[in-house]
Amino acid sequence: MKQAMLASAAVAAPGILMANGKPLKAGEKVNLACIGIGNRGAEIIQALYKTGLANIVALCDVDMGAPHTLDTLKQFPDVPRFQDFRQMFDKMGKKIEAVSIGVPDFSHFPITMMAMGLGIHVYVEKPMARTFNEVELMMKAAKKYPKVVTQMGNQGHSEANYFQFKAWKEAGIIKDVTAVTAHMNSSRRWHGWDTNIKNFPATEPTPDTLDWNVWQMQTQGHTYNKDFVNGQWRCWFDFGMGALGDWGAHTLDTVHQFLDLGLPYEVNPVKLTGHNNFFYPTSTTLSFKFPKRGDMPPLEVSWYDGVDNLPPIPAGYGVSGLDPNIPPPSTGAIKPAKLNPGKIIYSKELTFKGGSHGSTLSIIPEEKAKEMESKLPVVPKSPSNHFANFLLACKGQEQTRSPFSIAGPLSQMFCLGVMAQWTGSKIEFDREKKIVTNNKHANDLLVGPPPRKGWEQYYKV
Repeated sequence: MKQAMLASAAVAAPGILMANGKPLKAGEKVNLACIGIGNRGAEIIQALYKTGLANIVALCDVDMGAPHTLDTLKQFPDVPRFQDFRQMFDKMGKKIEAVSIGVPDFSHFPITMMAMGLGIHVYVEKPMARTFNEVELMMKAAKKYPKVVTQMGNQGHSEANYFQFKAWKEAGIIKDVTAVTAHMNSSRRWHGWDTNIKNFPATEPTPDTLDWNVWQMQTQGHTYNKDFVNGQWRCWFDFGMGALGDWGAHTLDTVHQFLDLGLPYEVNPVKLTGHNNFFYPTSTTLSFKFPKRGDMPPLEVSWYDGVDNLPPIPAGYGVSGLDPNIPPPSTGAIKPAKLNPGKIIYSKELTFKGGSHGSTLSIIPEEKAKEMESKLPVVPKSPSNHFANFLLACKGQEQTRSPFSIAGPLSQMFCLGVMAQWTGSKIEFDREKKIVTNNKHANDLLVGPPPRKGWEQYYKV
């Protein structure tokens, strides 16, 4: 009870610590707390620390002491440790200037909301949150606390992909785009599971190192099972965002931003192989339709995932490259696929192919690329990678490239796609009112079930 009161008071009175939101002096390092210190969270910590711009002042993980956390704990043996982010903020909030959040999709939201209310800068992995409404509240909080720096972790948004797309769009090379195909056709964790599932997996003994109560955050109704944790959460509608939420932000980020897509007015599940009410289909094809935007024509984004669900490939496509900077999954190295993750962009005059993350676009076929070579603008180099960009923004020296104002609508696009996967139904969406107009159940999913008792405070901005 005392803990809940402390957390509530901290969120209710953010002005106490809004000094955390002020720019730092040029020579100072950012005092960084890290939430999620194993698996992908550990990789984020290493990348932020490697910049030389951060002091690691606190470590937090619900499974502190589990095998996947040990390397981080050994690297920072004298840094205070916590299993509950609320206790960490209550005890150390005044010493923390920024936080990295490398935890499951569903648990991004409450941590982010508490941090922002305390004036603490936020680096949160993609996608921003699991439900449309949670992303909406995070964007509102970003407007309420304008001194708080925000960055979503789609790392390619600070690499060559970002600067090339921007330069080509501004130069009129990328124009009149009418269709985009995005694809991720590698095997996923849930492939091979029984799609005739009728219940969640059976309860198993909870590991001694894990605080299962805190792991669940605002969700409710689940008992521990190994297939919920350590990356397995991505498989389940209740916890993760599937292949679309995982890879969409690495393939569609520049398309979404520089073509000003915003939110779709229709999402249609064209293909759902192995559809069930619990975990993601083994193959999915989704159609997202966007209206005319200024002088840009209507556009359709088609998403393909599944090992046997390859998109149509245009003539002259050539070989698909793989960005060497893609972090390997915790299950091992990325295995070669028939088609590496990426996108195909169709305009009225040109066709472009691109990979994911920082991979750049090329014009296809090769003959057309040679013809266009002299017309292509010089693409500036990135002044900072995604992690340095965040920390420099905390210091007042740069602006983040994937703040919530940009990453939010992109994440909401994926939320709508997941709703189409979950319901198996077409979503008709009012972009202005931000409601589903043809399906009450889907409209209810924009918000989702009410949070567990004691977690309601994070849903108030």
